[in-house]
Amino acid sequence: MKIEQFEDKGLAHYSYAILSECESKIVLIDPARDIAPYLSYAEKNEATIIGVIETHPHADFVSGHLELHQTTRAIIYCSKLLGAEYPHQTFDDGEVLEFGKIKLKALNTPGHSPDSICIVLEHKGVDKAVFTGDTLFIGDCGRPDLREQAGNITSKREELARQMYYSLREKLLVLANEVSVYPAHGAGTLCGKALSDASRSTIGAERVSNWSLQEMSEVQFIQALLEDQPFMPKYFEYDVAVNKRGAAALQGSLANVPIGKPAKINGQLFIVDTRPEQDFKKGHLPGSINIQSDGKFETWLGSIIGPEEAFYLVAASDEMLKQLVSKAAKIGYEIFIEAAFVIEAGSEQTEPLDLGNFMSASTQYTVVDIRNASEVQAQPVFTEAINIPLPELRERILEIPFNKPIVVHCAGGYRSAAGSSIIGNALRFKTKVYDLGESIRQFILA
Repeated sequence: MKIEQFEDKGLAHYSYAILSECESKIVLIDPARDIAPYLSYAEKNEATIIGVIETHPHADFVSGHLELHQTTRAIIYCSKLLGAEYPHQTFDDGEVLEFGKIKLKALNTPGHSPDSICIVLEHKGVDKAVFTGDTLFIGDCGRPDLREQAGNITSKREELARQMYYSLREKLLVLANEVSVYPAHGAGTLCGKALSDASRSTIGAERVSNWSLQEMSEVQFIQALLEDQPFMPKYFEYDVAVNKRGAAALQGSLANVPIGKPAKINGQLFIVDTRPEQDFKKGHLPGSINIQSDGKFETWLGSIIGPEEAFYLVAASDEMLKQLVSKAAKIGYEIFIEAAFVIEAGSEQTEPLDLGNFMSASTQYTVVDIRNASEVQAQPVFTEAINIPLPELRERILEIPFNKPIVVHCAGGYRSAAGSSIIGNALRFKTKVYDLGESIRQFILA
């Protein structure tokens, strides 16, 4: 028996292949959109993929479960509560999938979502591992506020938090200490708030160190879980719906993306310019937002551009463009790309900030802090700054006065490149907009 962990660093996502060597059969858990790595793994091990288990309809990425079924004829397993619209077999409490000397046992564990399940792996009669999806992470548990308006069943965050309290204690903590824990996400995901950098753990280790498993009342747990959860990107509800019905095959969908600059650009649509901010500022196309290709591109694309909102995608090279179209597809956004093309420069330029003047006369500027509220509370920088988190910026742009030049900052420069370009587009004829960029570090350290 082998367990193979696959990692998508951009989305901090883990998926798994469970291989029964005696029967050369594989069951996958929570696969990513691109099924090629799983097919390659099966070929390398001369094995057949017989099953795909979805622990819940994921909000932060599009799963390849339907394409895997169509390609390999593997059976898709999920909770009956999910209301799946694709061919599937329900997999709930007490039900077992057996192959070789492996038994996979379903546990209904509502909390992150009403339809969440965890999977216990029994090998030769002994529980060896549990695949916890977004229920139990290393150092944390899943957030309970993503299913108030999405999915087959909706629930208020308080009720899901209450269910999480009991799922953790009555379903997972009853497992033996030596059982390995394999979650669907690691540090960097927005599906939790305090995840460890570790990619796996044990029930025993989590019992000692994971805050959510410590002794506390139901009321105390609910209050702690609901506090300081990260923002929710615009695309999360959309991805739940996509995963509930099953996504289109990846390569076919990518082939439908128009490549090449159109003869006429629709001025009503945003242009997502993924080049480095220095190149963007030297010259970009009107209506551009600078979401740089490094960093968490998929997350910020789906946080700034809403589902069903068409946009142009531009990059510095053909190879980079191909990579970014594929990244957009991880969250199901490839179908919203009006056209994807390469540019070197554009007619619009961004004027650099006179840092010396700003440092000596900052009151002559309106400062916009686009960090999350929790970041501002933990580390204030400018006392008179207007705080509008980047994911909310487009909707709250009218809260920014334009009687003075505007300076935009975040914590390190990546988000402020996007934020200043959004504000610059909206207020371009009213006032000047500057990006403080990496220079913010001088003020944070001061």
